[in-house]
Amino acid sequence: MAYHHGFQASRYELKYIIDESCAANVRDFVRSFLVPDEHADPNRGNSYPVHSLYLDTPGLALFRSTVDGLKNRFKLRIRFYDDDPRHPAFLEIKRRLTEVICKERAAVTREGARRLLEGKWLDPSYLMTGDKQGKAAAALHNFCRTTHSIGAVGCVYVSYNREAYVSPDSDQVRVTFDRRLHAGNYRPVACLVPPAVHTPVPIGGGRLVLELKYTDRFPEWMREMVLAFNLVRVPMAKYVACVQAVGYPWLSGLGTSLGVAS
Repeated sequence: MAYHHGFQASRYELKYIIDESCAANVRDFVRSFLVPDEHADPNRGNSYPVHSLYLDTPGLALFRSTVDGLKNRFKLRIRFYDDDPRHPAFLEIKRRLTEVICKERAAVTREGARRLLEGKWLDPSYLMTGDKQGKAAAALHNFCRTTHSIGAVGCVYVSYNREAYVSPDSDQVRVTFDRRLHAGNYRPVACLVPPAVHTPVPIGGGRLVLELKYTDRFPEWMREMVLAFNLVRVPMAKYVACVQAVGYPWLSGLGTSLGVAS
């Protein structure tokens, strides 16, 4: 029976910006240890689209916390993978506690996501899982509470294609290649629809974002790979890059598209 992968609730993330030639070598190395994510689409080069609507305060407090490099901070986002109204939207709180990334996630109906973006508080009836009293319900409550406490609203869409590899029998290790990063302004009348007009966010010379994610100790084979391909860790916050790309007029002088804390 195939292992069913979930998300890593607590993990470390190391980010690198590489070109396609390096990506091909890294992929060959990685496939000695990992297998393609079960959502991989062979017709898309084993990738799949990822869309996230990030929420923030009207003053962009969460954006600024990343630009300022605060060690303890969080982001609010609604993640989805297509425009099918029957499929779930995932409410996510992504926290950084120094070097550790912690995530809470609740799958809700698209109607639930729409109501939340209108300022409504969601009860567990909007959950799309059987766990209406456990972790999913707690994650939903925390997302609603946090959103309301800071007055967060829909801000910017962050979209890209993800090629992902996972451990065949656990959720301990994950490697992703993210390409074709695009940004789009959120329009309240078009709830959770990738914007028809979007802005490409250059990563530089046709490069892409490589992320190494692990839940415990840094695997020795990952360490060998980093040394073998001379990978240099860099800060890369997609949300910040996308906010800057859509051209909010009050952002002049706040960081650069890529030179910000991850």
